Amino acid sequence: MSMPLEGKVALVTGASSGIGEAAALCLAEAGASVAVAARRAERLADLVGRIEAAGGRALAIAGDMMVEEDARRAVEETVASLGAIDVLINSAGVMQVGGIEGCDTDLYRRVVDINLMGTVYTCAAAVPHMVANGGGDIITISSLAARKGGAMTNAYSASKHAVNAFTDGLRQEVGGKNIRVTTLMPGATETEVADNIVDPGWRTAIKAHVAKDGAVKPRDIGEAIVFILSMPRRTNISEISIRPTIDTSA
Repeated sequence: MSMPLEGKVALVTGASSGIGEAAALCLAEAGASVAVAARRAERLADLVGRIEAAGGRALAIAGDMMVEEDARRAVEETVASLGAIDVLINSAGVMQVGGIEGCDTDLYRRVVDINLMGTVYTCAAAVPHMVANGGGDIITISSLAARKGGAMTNAYSASKHAVNAFTDGLRQEVGGKNIRVTTLMPGATETEVADNIVDPGWRTAIKAHVAKDGAVKPRDIGEAIVFILSMPRRTNISEISIRPTIDTSA
């Protein structure tokens, strides 16, 4: 079995479900030691158990990535327990749906704090370690919603636009230090992204959208992450979109 990431240490945020969970499993299968971070400690424990049962090495770190102290602690515990941080996968994120009229601005703030600031916090903590180690890889899970706004996806689209801008700026900043940075933008992917949407009508609609026949599976994204990381160091896949084949709109 090919182990292209053998000897690498990865931290995956948002790892209690969906893309983060699948990324952790795929990274472990490829030979990496994996630290998994999220708020739901019981799910992390189960994930670590599955990775270890398959012969891998994993570490659970409970925390909320929108809290800077938790995000920095996730990085520091990864380094202290696993010896380094070679790979950072920013997968923690949240979605809310609704326009600006009569909106709850606290919901807007939470979306931006998790999607954008959570990514900023982990990158700020991880980059110094990567520089000291001579390089690394950062992959941030954005969304095709970053490509265009929507009347009812203002907060989510805006946060993901910002994530794209931040991530590409980071790529330009640290590429000369052998740190590769990738923005990965999935389309409809079968995850729990809709579960926390406050509006019940939109929650039902988004759940149907991501669970439709032909939707991307989280493991598809996990395997793409391993592919990106397995490229020669001279090659940085700086941006990649992954959408269902059946979704043919722009």
